[in-house]
Amino acid sequence: MAKPMVVEIPHELGRDEARRRIDEGTARVREALGKSGIAINTLNWTGDRLDYSVTALTQTVDGQIDVGPDVVRVEVRMPLLLSMFAQKIQKIVGKEGNKLLLPKK
Repeated sequence: MAKPMVVEIPHELGRDEARRRIDEGTARVREALGKSGIAINTLNWTGDRLDYSVTALTQTVDGQIDVGPDVVRVEVRMPLLLSMFAQKIQKIVGKEGNKLLLPKK
């Protein structure tokens, strides 16, 4: 297992609204990933932490999302084989996270 990748996404929503948006976002992601053959093994909330696990092409990625009052911390643990894509994954997580957590106009 490679070193975990961490992305911190600042927000101004407060913990409850950020958690609500992440919860809604995971429902959309589950549907989209299912169509592409990626299986979501776990999505479990414990307080303000979402533990997740997904599998694609026999490779499992897991981690957690911690929702704070002004920052969301996403940790991704991936097999060494996938770690070569860490920078690309980090950019995608940051971009999509910002879209999800930006105030709606």
